[in-house]
Amino acid sequence: MAPRPLGPLVLALGGAAAVLGSVLFILWKTYFGRGRERRWDRGEAWWGAEAPRLPEWDEWDPEDEEDEEPALEELEQREVLVLGLDGAGKSTFLRVLSGKPPLEGHIPTWGFNSVRLPTKDFEVDLLEIGGSQNLRFYWKEFVNEVDVLVFVVDSADRLRLPWARQELHKLLDKDPDLPVVVVANKQDLSEAMSMVEMQRELGLQAVDSQREVFLLAASIAPTGPSSEEPGTVHIWKLLLELLS
Repeated sequence: MAPRPLGPLVLALGGAAAVLGSVLFILWKTYFGRGRERRWDRGEAWWGAEAPRLPEWDEWDPEDEEDEEPALEELEQREVLVLGLDGAGKSTFLRVLSGKPPLEGHIPTWGFNSVRLPTKDFEVDLLEIGGSQNLRFYWKEFVNEVDVLVFVVDSADRLRLPWARQELHKLLDKDPDLPVVVVANKQDLSEAMSMVEMQRELGLQAVDSQREVFLLAASIAPTGPSSEEPGTVHIWKLLLELLS
Protein backbone atom coordinates (compact mmCIF):
# COMPACT_ATOMS: atom_id res chain seq x y z
CA MET A 1 0.00 0.00 0.00
CA ALA A 2 1.52 3.34 -1.04
CA PRO A 3 2.09 5.89 1.72
CA ARG A 4 -0.36 8.77 1.84
CA PRO A 5 1.05 12.12 0.72
CA LEU A 6 1.85 14.55 3.55
CA GLY A 7 1.34 17.67 1.45
CA PRO A 8 -2.28 18.42 2.51
CA LEU A 9 -1.46 17.72 6.17
CA VAL A 10 1.55 20.05 6.13
CA LEU A 11 -0.50 22.77 4.46
CA ALA A 12 -3.29 22.35 7.02
CA LEU A 13 -0.90 22.57 9.95
CA GLY A 14 0.84 25.57 8.40
CA GLY A 15 -2.48 27.31 7.91
CA ALA A 16 -3.52 26.62 11.50
CA ALA A 17 -0.23 28.03 12.78
CA ALA A 18 -0.67 31.16 10.66
CA VAL A 19 -4.20 31.70 11.97
CA LEU A 20 -3.06 31.23 15.57
CA GLY A 21 -0.20 33.66 15.06
CA SER A 22 -2.57 36.24 13.61
CA VAL A 23 -5.00 35.87 16.53
CA LEU A 24 -2.21 36.28 19.09
CA PHE A 25 -0.90 39.32 17.26
CA ILE A 26 -4.36 40.94 17.17
CA LEU A 27 -4.86 40.29 20.88
CA TRP A 28 -1.49 41.79 21.72
CA LYS A 29 -2.05 44.78 19.43
CA THR A 30 -5.40 45.45 21.08
CA TYR A 31 -3.97 45.14 24.59
CA PHE A 32 -0.99 47.28 23.67
CA GLY A 33 -3.05 50.16 22.24
CA ARG A 34 -2.57 53.56 23.85
CA GLY A 35 -5.16 54.54 26.40
CA ARG A 36 -5.96 51.04 27.66
CA GLU A 37 -5.42 50.16 31.29
CA ARG A 38 -2.44 47.93 31.93
CA ARG A 39 -2.18 45.78 34.99
CA TRP A 40 1.23 44.22 34.63
CA ASP A 41 3.17 43.52 37.74
CA ARG A 42 6.82 44.38 37.61
CA GLY A 43 8.44 42.09 35.09
CA GLU A 44 5.23 40.16 34.39
CA ALA A 45 4.19 39.47 30.82
CA TRP A 46 0.72 40.62 29.77
CA TRP A 47 -0.62 37.09 29.42
CA GLY A 48 0.24 36.35 33.06
CA ALA A 49 -2.37 38.76 34.44
CA GLU A 50 -5.32 37.12 36.16
CA ALA A 51 -8.80 38.50 35.47
CA PRO A 52 -10.54 39.85 38.61
CA ARG A 53 -13.50 37.82 39.88
CA LEU A 54 -16.77 39.75 39.93
CA PRO A 55 -18.87 39.28 43.12
CA GLU A 56 -21.98 37.16 42.95
CA TRP A 57 -25.27 39.02 43.18
CA ASP A 58 -25.95 37.89 46.75
CA GLU A 59 -22.43 38.94 47.81
CA TRP A 60 -22.84 42.55 46.73
CA ASP A 61 -23.87 45.09 49.34
CA PRO A 62 -24.22 48.79 48.36
CA GLU A 63 -23.37 49.87 51.92
CA ASP A 64 -19.94 48.25 51.62
CA GLU A 65 -18.97 50.72 48.92
CA GLU A 66 -19.73 53.71 51.15
CA ASP A 67 -17.16 52.55 53.70
CA GLU A 68 -14.40 51.98 51.15
CA GLU A 69 -11.60 54.50 50.91
CA PRO A 70 -11.22 56.23 47.53
CA ALA A 71 -8.76 54.51 45.24
CA LEU A 72 -5.35 56.08 44.85
CA GLU A 73 -4.81 57.96 41.63
CA GLU A 74 -2.94 55.82 39.12
CA LEU A 75 0.27 57.16 37.69
CA GLU A 76 0.47 58.05 34.03
CA GLN A 77 2.17 55.51 31.84
CA ARG A 78 4.91 55.88 29.26
CA GLU A 79 5.68 53.29 26.60
CA VAL A 80 9.18 52.36 25.44
CA LEU A 81 9.63 49.87 22.61
CA VAL A 82 12.89 47.86 22.68
CA LEU A 83 13.93 46.37 19.33
CA GLY A 84 17.06 45.00 17.67
CA LEU A 85 18.33 41.87 15.95
CA ASP A 86 18.34 38.62 17.92
CA GLY A 87 21.38 38.34 20.17
CA ALA A 88 21.87 42.11 20.52
CA GLY A 89 21.08 42.08 24.25
CA LYS A 90 17.50 43.37 24.46
CA SER A 91 16.23 40.88 27.05
CA THR A 92 19.33 41.32 29.19
CA PHE A 93 18.80 45.09 29.05
CA LEU A 94 15.28 44.67 30.44
CA ARG A 95 16.45 42.30 33.16
CA VAL A 96 19.26 44.61 34.25
CA LEU A 97 16.94 47.63 34.42
CA SER A 98 14.46 45.66 36.55
CA GLY A 99 17.21 44.60 38.98
CA LYS A 100 17.30 40.96 37.93
CA PRO A 101 20.51 39.04 37.22
CA PRO A 102 21.18 38.40 33.52
CA LEU A 103 20.69 34.90 32.18
CA GLU A 104 23.74 32.98 31.04
CA GLY A 105 24.02 32.21 27.36
CA HIS A 106 21.93 33.41 24.45
CA ILE A 107 18.23 32.67 24.83
CA PRO A 108 16.28 34.22 21.93
CA THR A 109 12.92 35.82 22.60
CA TRP A 110 10.18 33.94 20.74
CA GLY A 111 7.56 36.63 21.21
CA PHE A 112 7.40 39.46 23.72
CA ASN A 113 8.91 40.54 27.04
CA SER A 114 7.70 43.38 29.23
CA VAL A 115 8.90 45.20 32.31
CA ARG A 116 7.18 47.98 34.28
CA LEU A 117 9.38 50.40 36.20
CA PRO A 118 7.81 53.00 38.51
CA THR A 119 9.15 56.53 38.86
CA LYS A 120 7.95 59.43 41.02
CA ASP A 121 5.79 60.96 38.29
CA PHE A 122 4.90 58.08 35.95
CA GLU A 123 5.36 54.38 35.21
CA VAL A 124 7.53 53.19 32.36
CA ASP A 125 6.48 50.11 30.38
CA LEU A 126 9.39 48.67 28.42
CA LEU A 127 8.18 46.28 25.76
CA GLU A 128 10.55 44.03 23.82
CA ILE A 129 9.68 42.18 20.64
CA GLY A 130 11.93 39.33 19.56
CA GLY A 131 14.51 40.09 16.88
CA SER A 132 14.40 36.92 14.79
CA GLN A 133 13.66 37.40 11.12
CA ASN A 134 10.08 36.13 11.30
CA LEU A 135 9.20 38.67 14.03
CA ARG A 136 10.77 41.75 12.46
CA PHE A 137 7.81 42.00 10.11
CA TYR A 138 5.65 43.07 13.07
CA TRP A 139 7.99 45.76 14.40
CA LYS A 140 6.57 48.57 12.33
CA GLU A 141 3.07 47.88 13.63
CA PHE A 142 4.05 49.01 17.13
CA VAL A 143 6.20 52.05 16.41
CA ASN A 144 3.30 54.52 16.36
CA GLU A 145 2.03 53.23 19.74
CA VAL A 146 5.02 54.23 21.88
CA ASP A 147 6.75 57.33 23.25
CA VAL A 148 10.39 56.28 22.69
CA LEU A 149 12.15 53.60 20.64
CA VAL A 150 15.29 51.88 21.95
CA PHE A 151 17.19 50.04 19.22
CA VAL A 152 19.92 47.71 20.52
CA VAL A 153 22.83 46.81 18.24
CA ASP A 154 25.61 44.27 18.82
CA SER A 155 28.78 46.33 18.24
CA ALA A 156 30.82 43.17 17.67
CA ASP A 157 28.51 41.60 15.09
CA ARG A 158 30.10 43.14 12.01
CA LEU A 159 28.56 40.61 9.64
CA ARG A 160 24.97 41.49 10.49
CA LEU A 161 25.42 45.22 11.01
CA PRO A 162 24.04 46.04 7.52
CA TRP A 163 20.84 44.19 8.48
CA ALA A 164 20.60 46.16 11.71
CA ARG A 165 21.06 49.38 9.75
CA GLN A 166 18.34 48.42 7.28
CA GLU A 167 15.84 47.57 10.02
CA LEU A 168 16.67 50.73 11.97
CA HIS A 169 16.07 53.01 9.00
CA LYS A 170 12.77 51.30 8.23
CA LEU A 171 11.64 52.25 11.73
CA LEU A 172 13.01 55.79 11.41
CA ASP A 173 10.97 56.24 8.22
CA LYS A 174 7.84 54.82 9.85
CA ASP A 175 7.55 57.60 12.44
CA PRO A 176 9.70 60.69 11.76
CA ASP A 177 8.81 62.29 15.12
CA LEU A 178 9.58 59.37 17.41
CA PRO A 179 12.66 59.85 19.65
CA VAL A 180 15.15 57.01 19.10
CA VAL A 181 17.92 55.79 21.41
CA VAL A 182 20.41 53.55 19.60
CA VAL A 183 22.38 51.41 22.05
CA ALA A 184 25.78 50.27 20.77
CA ASN A 185 25.98 47.23 23.02
CA LYS A 186 28.90 44.92 23.91
CA GLN A 187 31.47 47.70 23.72
CA ASP A 188 33.58 45.74 26.20
CA LEU A 189 34.42 43.08 23.59
CA SER A 190 37.75 43.36 21.79
CA GLU A 191 36.14 42.99 18.36
CA ALA A 192 33.55 45.72 19.00
CA MET A 193 33.48 48.66 16.63
CA SER A 194 34.17 52.13 17.99
CA MET A 195 31.38 54.65 18.42
CA VAL A 196 32.63 56.58 15.40
CA GLU A 197 32.45 53.40 13.31
CA MET A 198 28.99 52.59 14.66
CA GLN A 199 27.67 56.03 13.74
CA ARG A 200 29.05 55.70 10.22
CA GLU A 201 28.01 52.09 9.62
CA LEU A 202 24.48 52.69 10.93
CA GLY A 203 24.11 55.76 8.72
CA LEU A 204 23.20 58.02 11.63
CA GLN A 205 25.07 61.00 10.20
CA ALA A 206 22.50 61.09 7.39
CA VAL A 207 19.55 61.40 9.80
CA ASP A 208 17.78 64.76 9.90
CA SER A 209 19.58 66.98 12.41
CA GLN A 210 16.23 68.14 13.79
CA ARG A 211 15.31 64.62 14.83
CA GLU A 212 15.98 63.22 18.32
CA VAL A 213 18.33 60.30 17.66
CA PHE A 214 20.92 59.37 20.28
CA LEU A 215 23.79 56.87 20.11
CA LEU A 216 24.98 55.52 23.47
CA ALA A 217 27.66 52.97 24.32
CA ALA A 218 26.91 50.07 26.66
CA SER A 219 28.26 46.72 27.82
CA ILE A 220 25.02 44.92 28.61
CA ALA A 221 25.91 41.25 28.19
CA PRO A 222 25.13 38.00 30.07
CA THR A 223 28.66 37.92 31.50
CA GLY A 224 28.12 39.83 34.70
CA PRO A 225 26.66 43.31 34.06
CA SER A 226 24.56 45.00 36.71
CA SER A 227 22.19 47.93 36.96
CA GLU A 228 25.23 50.01 37.93
CA GLU A 229 26.89 49.44 34.55
CA PRO A 230 27.58 53.02 33.34
CA GLY A 231 25.94 52.54 29.95
CA THR A 232 22.72 51.24 31.51
CA VAL A 233 22.57 54.17 33.94
CA HIS A 234 23.06 56.69 31.13
CA ILE A 235 20.39 55.05 28.99
CA TRP A 236 17.88 55.07 31.84
CA LYS A 237 18.56 58.73 32.64
CA LEU A 238 18.12 59.67 28.99
CA LEU A 239 14.85 57.73 28.78
CA LEU A 240 13.48 59.53 31.82
CA GLU A 241 14.44 62.87 30.28
CA LEU A 242 12.76 62.04 26.98
CA LEU A 243 9.64 60.66 28.67
CA SER A 244 9.26 63.70 30.89
